[in-house]
Amino acid sequence: MAFDFKKEYKEYYMPGNTPEIVTVPKANYIAVRGKGNPNEEGGAYQQAVGVLYAVAYTLKMSYKTAHKIEGFFEYVVPPLEGFWWQEHTRGVDYGDKSSFNWISVIRLPDFVTREDFAWAVTTACEKKKLDCSSAEFLTVEEGLCVQIMHRGPFDDEPATVALMDRFLEENGYENDLTDTRLHHEIYMSDARKIAPENWKTVIRHPIRKA
Repeated sequence: MAFDFKKEYKEYYMPGNTPEIVTVPKANYIAVRGKGNPNEEGGAYQQAVGVLYAVAYTLKMSYKTAHKIEGFFEYVVPPLEGFWWQEHTRGVDYGDKSSFNWISVIRLPDFVTREDFAWAVTTACEKKKLDCSSAEFLTVEEGLCVQIMHRGPFDDEPATVALMDRFLEENGYENDLTDTRLHHEIYMSDARKIAPENWKTVIRHPIRKA
């Protein structure tokens, strides 16, 4: 049975419908940075996602190549995630998607080194005829956070975020969104195959004691 991050680390991928506090440990990611509306057809965000999956699946299938990764075990590619922010905006303004800055990411297994990552980027470029040079090896330690499972369209997220904010106020915490601690989403549904009202998205915010 292939290792599945969603099942092995349920506390980070499958929160409930009410806010909860977690301490998120350091993790490594394939990352692509960009700016602009994620819904733009063929735009920078959609191109970034293509690069992420190209590199992710090159690593996943590496055991079938001459490149052997030390400590490798078979695994399910983790879900797509994103860190989001807008200049001069506290939180997220969903009405102005063109001003989004984002880091689109897919988590890496701990056994993947920077050398393995570089091999995967080069190999994906050659095999898939795709420029993957925008991909970077990113390490993030989120630390103390509040999170919740949002159900429904992305544009309905403000109501869910309001629940999180009220929970923090009632429990002696506050948001700690900064230039380095960002609004984080984990996409647990395939938006191409599921109706928007059934989408599941983990929303996670960095926090601190008030």
